[in-house]
Amino acid sequence: MADAVLLGHEEDGRRWPLLVWAPAPGTRMVSSAVLGGGIGERGWVVNAQVPPGYARLDPVAHLRDLAARAGLDGAGVGLMTAAPVADRRFAADGGAEAVVTAGIGVRGWAAAPDEGEGGRVGPPRPGTVNIIVSLPVPLTDAALVNAVTTATEAKVQALVKLGADASGTPTDAVCVACPGTGDTAPEPFAGPRSLWGARLARAVHRATREACAAALTRGD
Repeated sequence: MADAVLLGHEEDGRRWPLLVWAPAPGTRMVSSAVLGGGIGERGWVVNAQVPPGYARLDPVAHLRDLAARAGLDGAGVGLMTAAPVADRRFAADGGAEAVVTAGIGVRGWAAAPDEGEGGRVGPPRPGTVNIIVSLPVPLTDAALVNAVTTATEAKVQALVKLGADASGTPTDAVCVACPGTGDTAPEPFAGPRSLWGARLARAVHRATREACAAALTRGD
């Protein structure tokens, strides 16, 4: 994923970064993204920076249009963030790779009180942690889901290590990519103590920690 390309797009009269990654054909992905979420074969990933207070009601159509303008077609994954996409952080560990963009101005704990109990205080600020992971080995569907859990645990560990007192932001998204199975038996596990889960966790932890540290410095 170090070969991901930084392009741009126009929105609200300004030019915003658009990170584009197009892996080898036949790549399988699992994602929580608004475009291309779920499990399946995907040909590309875009991470689009949008203005704070993004108010469009058609994010799926918007992301598809951005992908088409970038020369991408077919099924893909589209993520959005108000965090600086150009300030992405990359880390690798034993073949596992992670790219993270982060804004944590709206960070908090997942199990927070609801609004009636004072769970939301003050106006929201831009914030999203987008995690994109690539593994060089095929995974079963269960292992792909396991990989999402492992990446999320590594993200939380990074935030705690930074003293951010949070498990993430309300709009965090993740995407994990791996090769199609072909003639190779897929890995059945991707938990943090499996070979590839451990590598994934270390890569995500390092990239997330660096991205979130930068966000804290910027104040977003």
